[in-house]
Amino acid sequence: MAVWKQLILGLLVAVIGAALWVRFVPGSADTLAKIGLDVPAWAAVEPQQKEAAEGGGHNGGQRQNRTTTVVAPPATRATINDRLTAIGTGNAIRSVSVLPFVSGRIVEIPVASGDQIKAGDVIARLDSDAERIAVDRAKIALENAQAALDRSNALRNSNTITAVAQTEAKLAVDNARLEQQQAELNLERRSITAPIGGMVGIVPVEIGDYVTSQTEIVTLDDRSEILVDFWVPERFAGAVKVGAPVKASLVARPDRIFDGVVSALDSRLDTASRTMRVQAKLANPDDLLRAGMSFEVAMTFPGDTFPAVNPLAIQWSTDGAYVWQIRDNKAERTPVRIIQRNTDAVLVEADIADGRPIITEGLQALRDGASVQIAGGNRPEPVATTQTPGSGS
Repeated sequence: MAVWKQLILGLLVAVIGAALWVRFVPGSADTLAKIGLDVPAWAAVEPQQKEAAEGGGHNGGQRQNRTTTVVAPPATRATINDRLTAIGTGNAIRSVSVLPFVSGRIVEIPVASGDQIKAGDVIARLDSDAERIAVDRAKIALENAQAALDRSNALRNSNTITAVAQTEAKLAVDNARLEQQQAELNLERRSITAPIGGMVGIVPVEIGDYVTSQTEIVTLDDRSEILVDFWVPERFAGAVKVGAPVKASLVARPDRIFDGVVSALDSRLDTASRTMRVQAKLANPDDLLRAGMSFEVAMTFPGDTFPAVNPLAIQWSTDGAYVWQIRDNKAERTPVRIIQRNTDAVLVEADIADGRPIITEGLQALRDGASVQIAGGNRPEPVATTQTPGSGS
């Protein structure tokens, strides 16, 4: 078929379709009037036909204006809680790697791995024969200096020696006393003692080993409390405070929850990750926790209050979510923005007053402004709402 014949045929079909639409579709005349076109006389709809098309005249009007019975629990208010979860690493409240002050050969190790010791307990001893001899020599030197000073004082009383000689004797005693203190300090440092109380780790040295001031003798961990380091996103930086409660559980054993508090905050955020370092302190009375363990830390923060409606009340359209609320015995369509979904309530952002009936059943026959009545004549009890924390990590 030629192209011009196809065009004529298509135009003819379009004209016939438009004529049928104008003649038989209710509301077509109003549509033409809105765009400035007059309705042809042959397309005018008789009043009887119009009434029939709109629902059967008087009876149809009654159907349109009838009161719809609905179920409408009242809206309540609920507070959404922000929840922060983060993974952190545990550290002992105090942890020390013990190094000797001096070099020497180990002659005794009176502790073993797993021992609980106190501050000042001896961990290891180095050979100290030379230091003991030095202490004895210093004692003898001090005794001689003191005897010389005593003689000088006696001679000074008889003016046999000068004051300068007496002063030199006093200085000799002071120097001898300092030499003795130095010798005793050197001897004391041959015994390696615990600077803190705690649990002894694995001892990496043996009797007979020669150690220096850079050799690690043992590690000590005070596990009476555990510090957990974790990082929080930037939006929580202003909400986390020292002393705020935290709950932590072991990643490997999440069945038990440990309560703690925030003990320290970093003074700045990491510019690369936009996170802030936070330190929490957990009690460890049963000694179940160890340094290096991985923890899941959770914190909750009070949030904003929103209207809470029954989940059945939420409807959807191309414009988004909405609900039907009852105002002055009329159904009113209200757009909502869903904030949080729970099993028994949905928190929404909308112009909904506390206690306002929100329709959950009888939605099919509703239109904006339709008359409604609540089934049973009484408002049901408010919807129970659970303030389930939202996700915030």
